[in-house]
Amino acid sequence: MTADLHRRQFLSATASAFAALSLSGCQTRVGSTPLPFTGYGELVPDPNGMLNLPEGFSYRLISAFGLEMDDGEPVPDAADGMGCIPLSRREIALVRNHELMPGDGGSEFLETGFDKVAGQAVLPGGTTTIVLDAKTLRKKREYRSLAGTMRNCAGGVTPWGSWLTCEEFVTTDDQIAPDKLTKHHGWIFEVPADAGKQINPEPLKAMGRFNHEAACVDPETGLVYLTEDRPDSVLYRFAPKVPGDLAQGGQLQAMRIVDLADTRNWSEEAMPVGKRYTVEWFPLDDVEAPKDDLRTRAAAQGAAIIARGEGIHMGLDELYICSTSGGAMKLGQIFKLVPGRNRKADEVELFFESGSKEQFNYGDNLVVAPNGHLIVCEDQYTDVVDNRLILITPKGEPHVFGRLTMQTELAGGCFSPDGKWFFVNAYSPTRTFAITGPWYG
Repeated sequence: MTADLHRRQFLSATASAFAALSLSGCQTRVGSTPLPFTGYGELVPDPNGMLNLPEGFSYRLISAFGLEMDDGEPVPDAADGMGCIPLSRREIALVRNHELMPGDGGSEFLETGFDKVAGQAVLPGGTTTIVLDAKTLRKKREYRSLAGTMRNCAGGVTPWGSWLTCEEFVTTDDQIAPDKLTKHHGWIFEVPADAGKQINPEPLKAMGRFNHEAACVDPETGLVYLTEDRPDSVLYRFAPKVPGDLAQGGQLQAMRIVDLADTRNWSEEAMPVGKRYTVEWFPLDDVEAPKDDLRTRAAAQGAAIIARGEGIHMGLDELYICSTSGGAMKLGQIFKLVPGRNRKADEVELFFESGSKEQFNYGDNLVVAPNGHLIVCEDQYTDVVDNRLILITPKGEPHVFGRLTMQTELAGGCFSPDGKWFFVNAYSPTRTFAITGPWYG
């Protein structure tokens, strides 16, 4: 199924949008757990020394740093956010970010891209795409799909069959010079899942220039929700002129929470777990933000402050948003946003706040599993890291699902359309795993 067909389906009717998103694996079923859930059990040491999982679960290594892809390039390093998108009933695509900066390596293999250093070396950041047999997971092709960007951190899949890749870096004017960069950065780029080769990148400037992290599309309205990785970030919403066609532009907005200015709970418990608040959205001006002040201008107009907004993902009727360093212990929070969809006001609540490092320690990317559980990728900031996959039930109960024994972060968690496979990256050196097992519920 091509990206154009996905887009036509999305534009034709709301029902088509729901169907397309359900196929994409972005929209997932969030239902009540039929029996008390106590976790998947103790983790079993991995004989390969990479990823420990519970009894009955196993993984396949799908891709690894340095191996040659079909276009002749080696697999780049720094694998971060990732989305799984169906191409047909027989093929699925993993579109994977690479959070690379100038000097990180990889430029020597690139000839074209969005930007170059000193007009010569293409910036190594961007995306790669892995096409798999939907049933067997046999790799059919792997190639570079976007180049010339900086610090592609996270993003999100769209209902029309593409990946929104986000730059987590905002350039300053003094970085634009003949011996430096040629273009400004801090944008979102759209990569079709069926690109087949490296695309000609065009930044979606109306979606704002800031320290982008992740994105998620509401399939009913076409609104795009955006996070920013800053200690004083806000939550953004993009209202496109034409739902499903982001290149046509639109309006960038910020979230205001009625009677609450700061969600971080750093100095006091301003936002208790489970309490619902009414949300308002207001438009932002000068969204290309040459002074990198979009969030501070938004906060001055009453936008709610969030501590390092990172992963964001859509369930059936709600979005979950990860704050890496929020909470009284500064170990992380997860918010639940319920869109009103023009029928009533949006609402938001603090769904989970970590009280100890054992519960949850610096969450990053997150995904809603088909059985309604959240799976959160940890990204700790210590000399020696112990990054885990943390499962959080619909009741807000945390359980350890996996442990990465490599000294790097976990990122890019996403499910196959049939819910059988959970894909996740080890950041550096790049490893992309496909995990399967007796998923509960």
